[in-house]
Amino acid sequence: MTNKLKVGLVQQAVANDKQLNWQRSAEQVEALAKQGAQLVLLQELHSTLYFCQEENTDYFDLAEPIPGPATDFFGDLAKRLDIVLVTSLFEKRGSGLYHNTAVVFDRQEGMVGKYRKMHIPDDPGFYEKFYFTPGDLGFTPIQTSVGKLGVLVCWDQWYPEAARLMAMAGADILFYPTAIGWDMTDTPEERTRQHGAWETIQRGHAVANSLPVVVANRTGFEASPTEGDPGIQFWGQSFIAGPQGEFLAKASADQEENLLVELDMARTEKIKRIWPYFRDRRIDDYGDLVRRWRD
Repeated sequence: MTNKLKVGLVQQAVANDKQLNWQRSAEQVEALAKQGAQLVLLQELHSTLYFCQEENTDYFDLAEPIPGPATDFFGDLAKRLDIVLVTSLFEKRGSGLYHNTAVVFDRQEGMVGKYRKMHIPDDPGFYEKFYFTPGDLGFTPIQTSVGKLGVLVCWDQWYPEAARLMAMAGADILFYPTAIGWDMTDTPEERTRQHGAWETIQRGHAVANSLPVVVANRTGFEASPTEGDPGIQFWGQSFIAGPQGEFLAKASADQEENLLVELDMARTEKIKRIWPYFRDRRIDDYGDLVRRWRD
């Protein structure tokens, strides 16, 4: 693990054209690489519009195998730019079996690992249980040339257990590709509360595990294909936080933009020595955490 690591992310709006989205993402990844980025994170399901606003079996046509065309495209991009690249794809594992899957490419090594989203939401406008089978790869960091990456996906970001298990397995950084926004019927006050909760919980993962956290969210409005539904205004505001939850960079709510930060990984080690949370965990008394509820 290098002491200094330049990490970037891409915050984008998405069009209804997979090839165009790939090309636009590639242009931004290349721009970050030219600025010295060694690792770049793309947002959740960046190949397409957020199709989970409705339940429609036709959308399974958007999925593809891994390896497949998307992994060929992004693997070649990582090789050409000599970077580590974290992507987010709609995986067709088999007929009738699909996952929301993050895939990691490591410079000239190609695809070195993947993570299948474990926590799957099912809410109005976010009907993901219709499309995605929960992951079966566990919470296992992916080893790369720049360190162990704890890659999680969107709804996973609300679960401290997921971040903790990644940290306990030696993750050097936590990554959250995400696609979250406001229901257009929400009041301004409710939007503020929702965004504040989203930001706070992920900064809390940084604090509780003494790890940097990198969060890439999409921006822009995506209309619902269902007449009468309000659509989603994705709230952007991607960010990179340090191991004490401090903001190192933050994007706007409504603009496409890239973030680039040089992480001081030696400082992460220092924080862990000063705040030894893992030393003081009372693991002998946490058995009930594996129960659904303490009845």
